[in-house]
Amino acid sequence: VVEALNKIDGISCLKPNGAFYVFPNCSKCFNKKDKKGKIIKKDLDFVSSLLENYQVAVVQGSAFGLEGYFRISYATSMDNLKKALDRISNFCKSLS
Repeated sequence: VVEALNKIDGISCLKPNGAFYVFPNCSKCFNKKDKKGKIIKKDLDFVSSLLENYQVAVVQGSAFGLEGYFRISYATSMDNLKKALDRISNFCKSLS
């Protein structure tokens, strides 16, 4: 999961210490527009637009005191994770 996230332009992620989730940094996606013209100003905008436009539910890092990050759980099937990672990648590519 971490390796796939680090291949996505605008996302960086450290390996977790045994948790079932990771906190990728999405701040390089800030000040860009989504496909509907909404400006991504903070992590809440990032996760809201990702859900609205690509149907991927993640939690903004600021809910955990980590502004500029989002939390993604990998306590699901590899098939679901692959689909989610592909959608996150497509979302980041769509930002302008």
